[in-house]
Amino acid sequence: MQKPQNTDAYSMILEAIDLGIYRPGSRLVESELAERFGVSRTPIREALQRLETQSLLARDGRSLIVASLDHNQMAELYVVRRELEGLAARLAAQHATPEEVRILREMVEADNALIDDPVALARANRRFHKQVHLASHNRYLVQQLDLVHRTMALMATTSLAAQGRGAIAQAEHDGIVRAIEEKNEEAAYVALRDHISVAFITRLKQDAKRREEEV
Repeated sequence: MQKPQNTDAYSMILEAIDLGIYRPGSRLVESELAERFGVSRTPIREALQRLETQSLLARDGRSLIVASLDHNQMAELYVVRRELEGLAARLAAQHATPEEVRILREMVEADNALIDDPVALARANRRFHKQVHLASHNRYLVQQLDLVHRTMALMATTSLAAQGRGAIAQAEHDGIVRAIEEKNEEAAYVALRDHISVAFITRLKQDAKRREEEV
């Protein structure tokens, strides 16, 4: 299992959740976290309190566990993400530097090699979206999207694990970058907004299949 590379307790725990080391429902114990990450219990305690305040952790009696999202919470999150991501793409088409656009294009081309590796592609997908956010050159939008993406880590699986989704997502990324390259703000907005909508539909299908298998 890949381990976090950060040295800050908050970032290390957050990254561990993002990597799936701790999944929704996992119990987090101060002493165990301190030993795993090689830090004292004080910064661990402070990090856990911060994560609980952000609703990334929940109380289970006296213990803290990684929170999970119910259907309504997931739907609400995707509504917000769709609009904010679309806005980021619109602003990127307006403000991205030639160098930033080139990086986005190189990301898409490199990530095509990861289509058959959902875990690696999911990490690459997060990098791609973060780059679009930064290319918007709007710090407040980036902050809100960081919060949205942190909350996305509370979903146990990635929509990119669905059959055929990797190739489709990469094609969608190509269209997003093309619109940004052309400085077509409306096309960039629509392309990224639709990309998130398709991801949401895919996740809904995954959840429906999982519920069916549990019956």
